[in-house]
Amino acid sequence: IALDGDADRLQMVDAAGRIYNGDEMLYLMAKHRVAQGAVQGVVGTLMTNMAVEVAFKRMGIGFARAKVGDRYVLEVLQERGWLLGGEGSGHMLFLDKHTTGDGIISALQVLAALKSSGQTLAQCLDDIGLYPQTLINVKVAAGFDWQQNPEMIAEKAKVEIELGDNGRVLIRASGTEPLIRVMVEAKSAATAEAMARRIAGKVR
Repeated sequence: IALDGDADRLQMVDAAGRIYNGDEMLYLMAKHRVAQGAVQGVVGTLMTNMAVEVAFKRMGIGFARAKVGDRYVLEVLQERGWLLGGEGSGHMLFLDKHTTGDGIISALQVLAALKSSGQTLAQCLDDIGLYPQTLINVKVAAGFDWQQNPEMIAEKAKVEIELGDNGRVLIRASGTEPLIRVMVEAKSAATAEAMARRIAGKVR
């Protein structure tokens, strides 16, 4: 069980040394709650891996994306009246257990789910494979707005057509630095990287 410095984020490592991130923990907990008949919907963020969204759709679980940050996940949970949400960084929210993110509570919830299933972490998560994700940070001038850049808009549209239902593109400005973050998910790492570089290369 791995926690960050103030113990509100969780990642886990299995006996083989594989690291599981917050997206995988969120999927595991949703699957557990479905088995108990105790989940209506789940809130992730703009960065939640697309494989998780696809899995939830297959399972008939509602899914909503909030802005990045556990406070925004909480807002959407409260708006929808749902109980489970989280981020890839390991923030998890169980509103029927606590009012805020707490890594120890998250770890206990995951351990309880594993005990209930009678499976290991690897076994519980062997039915989901996260899509490879490439994130490129591009330095820009202060005040740069990519949505006013026709070349970026056009390249993003081309990439989205090429990906179809097999990936997605997210472009957003950093809230703290003069950066544009270009993220592409695809079923292969090579495709994700090549397409992210294509879009990032259009920054002027």
